[in-house]
Parts: sequence; C-alpha cells; structure tokens
Amino acid sequence: MNVLDQTIVNVALPTIQRDLHFTAVNLAWVVDAYLITFGGLLLLAGRLGDLVGRKKIFLAGVTLFTVSSAFCGLASSQAMLIAARFVQGAGAAFSASVVLAIIVGEFPVAAERAKAMSIYILVAVGGGSLGLLMGGLLTEALSWHWIFMINIPIGIATFVAGVVLLDENEGLGIRAGLDAAGALLSTLGLMLAIYAIVTSNRYGWGSAHTIAFGAAAVGVLVSFFVVEARVATPMMPLRVLRSRGLGSASAARMLMVVGMFGTFFLGVLFLQHVLGFRPLQAGLAFLPQTLTVAVMSTGPTRRLMRVMGAKPAAMAGMVTLFAGLTLFSLVNPHTAYFPQLFLALLCTGVGSAMAFTALLTIGVAEIPAADAGLGSGVVNVSQQFAAAIAVAVLSVVATNRTEALLRAGSSVQHAQTSGYRLGFLVSMCCVAVGTLVAAFLVPTLRTAEQADLAPVVESVDI
Repeated sequence: MNVLDQTIVNVALPTIQRDLHFTAVNLAWVVDAYLITFGGLLLLAGRLGDLVGRKKIFLAGVTLFTVSSAFCGLASSQAMLIAARFVQGAGAAFSASVVLAIIVGEFPVAAERAKAMSIYILVAVGGGSLGLLMGGLLTEALSWHWIFMINIPIGIATFVAGVVLLDENEGLGIRAGLDAAGALLSTLGLMLAIYAIVTSNRYGWGSAHTIAFGAAAVGVLVSFFVVEARVATPMMPLRVLRSRGLGSASAARMLMVVGMFGTFFLGVLFLQHVLGFRPLQAGLAFLPQTLTVAVMSTGPTRRLMRVMGAKPAAMAGMVTLFAGLTLFSLVNPHTAYFPQLFLALLCTGVGSAMAFTALLTIGVAEIPAADAGLGSGVVNVSQQFAAAIAVAVLSVVATNRTEALLRAGSSVQHAQTSGYRLGFLVSMCCVAVGTLVAAFLVPTLRTAEQADLAPVVESVDI
C-alpha cells in the first residue's frame, strides 16, 4: 500500500481537482506532500527501529498510515486532503523503513532470504502498476475517495498479522543511539532535498527557488555527516556506509528506478493522451508487467541468481529493462498495444524483477544485524530519491520538448509523442549508466555467500 499510494492518486487527480476546486499548482501538493514526508523520514524511522524495536516502529507506521488514509478519504477541502497526505507519508516511512531489516532478521540464511526478497520485490514493483489499475477502477466505478478508503481494511489486517506473526528484535536502546541533532539534520536535509526536486517542474531547475532549496539541502546534509563523524552515539554510524555493496548497489538501483518510472509515469500519459485509453484501460494495459514480476518472483529469479550469481543476474535484468524502454522509445501515434507495448511491458517486468532482487541481496549482504534498520532506511531513501527525481526530470524533459514543437507548429499529437519519446530515451540512458555501475562498482558476493543461495527449495512458490 505504501508503493501503491504513490501511483494510485495519478489517475484520479483530474477528478480530485474538479471536486475540491484545486488549482494546477495546489493539485501537485496531493502527490508532493506524500513524497516529502515519506522520503524525508525514512532514515530516522529506520534508525528508530534499530533502537526501540522494528516491530514497534512497523506497527506504529501501519497505524498512522491507516488512520491518515481515512482522513484522506473523508477530505472535503484542499487543506484537509493535503495535511492528511503529509501524515500518510510519515506513516508510510515508519512502516516501510524497517521492512528490509525485518526480512534480514527473520531470514538469516541467504537462500531463505532470497525467497523473501523475491516476494518483497513482487509487492514493491507490482504495487506501482497495481496502483494505476486500482486508481482507474475505483475512480470510475465509485469515487476518488475510495482510493484512500481501501487502505483501511488492509491496514487493519496488516496490523493484526504484524502483532501475531512478527518477532521483535532486541533494540539497542535509546541511549545507544540518541542523537537529536543528527535526527533533526537528516530529516530536515532529506525533506528540503525532496521538496526542491518535486517542485522543480513548477519552478524550473535553474530557478532561484530550486537552487536555494537545493543548496540548503546540501548544506544541511553536509552538516549532518560532520555531526555524525564527531558524536559518540551517532544516529547513523558511518560504518554502515562502508558495508560492502550498499552504496554501489543503491546507486545502481536509483538509476534503475528512474527507468522504471519512465514506464509508470510517461507510459500512462502516452496511453491516455496519445492513444486515447481511459484510466481503467491504462491500468489494465500494465497487467503484463505486474504479472511478469509475479511469475519471476515465484522462483525463476532465485534460480537465475543461483546459477549466474547475484551480480550477473542484476546486469542481465538491467539489460532486459533497457530493451523494454527501447521499445517504448520507438512509439508513435499509430503504435498498437500488441505486440510492441505488450512486449515492452513484459521486458520491463522481467528486467525489474531480476535486477531489484539481485541488487537488494548484494546491498544488504554485509550490513551488521544491529544496524539492519538503518541499512534498510538507506536502501529505501535511495529509491524514494530516485522516484522523486524521475518524476521531476522526466516531466520537465517531456513537457519542454512538447511545448517547443507546439511553438514550431507541430500537431498536439505529434508534439506529445515526441516529448514522451525523449523522456523514454532519458530513462534508457539512466538504465544504461546503472548497468555500468553494476558492472564496475557493485561487488561480487563471496563464494561462501553465493553457496548459501544454492539450496533454494525450487518447489516453494507463491
């Protein structure tokens, strides 16, 4: 639901704008408010999980997310909806920040962890495309309010399951990591950075607004690292960043996420604005991607990692994702859904499932158990930054290209198609760079670590 709520709103925005009388500028806050608190609080929430217990933080996040979803669904004014979205993003941060750490703790054997990671990827990647489908379905069949109300029964069920099934880790204790200055600086710095990114498409990358907030974010984050290097009990022990593979695998994933959002963001716009798909049809069009991720996560990805190794599997996945984006970049106003777009979505599904699982496995392989929550936060922060950057950059690239062609006298259909194609090309370049990062910077798991992946039980399926 955390991932789904980043995309489910997209197809309902026109209806929300009409019902609550949003201006175009204020409407963007329905999306931005969630992204700012979600990305800004991930690091703090992950560390709190290490200190006071990950189960407690997870359940607190689920509760906050569910209650705020109810207020989103009941919103009758712009202020109420935007405020509730801010709180909903905070709940998402607290619940999502410790998920990977819980997986690492619950599944210490690498082979079992690989199975759990595959299911996690199914949920994380599938949630984005499922959000497009559910957003269109609920908006057309009922009303936009239900895209938030559906979170309530799921949130309650998740809370009950979490209470019954999750084990609590022995937290380090607040005294082991109480760092008020670090908590304040990390949260403020991340929020400023994400705010600068998500509002850049309204103010422009070279505007005084974007530069000022971007510079402020850099200054605050630099201060954060200076503080962390000097205090006795840092919120973020810098030893975590020295974990083999965490930084390079996160960098490769960030570049890959930009490519993935090229399909989610630009793909939906192309289907609706150029090919004339209705919101529900656009959501259904992404089912091949969702189903492919599901199939790959039931065993094939783990078997490929066992045979090829995690690093080669990651690179193979990114090359497959690149192929899918290449098919997207060749679209035109007369492109049929089958076979070109269908095959493009199949490739992006296969590629993302392979690469995400492999890179996550490498990234968390050597994070100390005591710092697993913080490591999980770092992984999630990198993904949220990439998502925010993707939306901001791709929208600016596509819009500027479209407007330039319109001024030159091109038809609306041709101008929009050219804008989306340029956005897909940018996505391709990001995935290509990510593949190079995976090839030259991401480490290969040691023989012992790779051997742990070998005894995966092939009969265990979803």
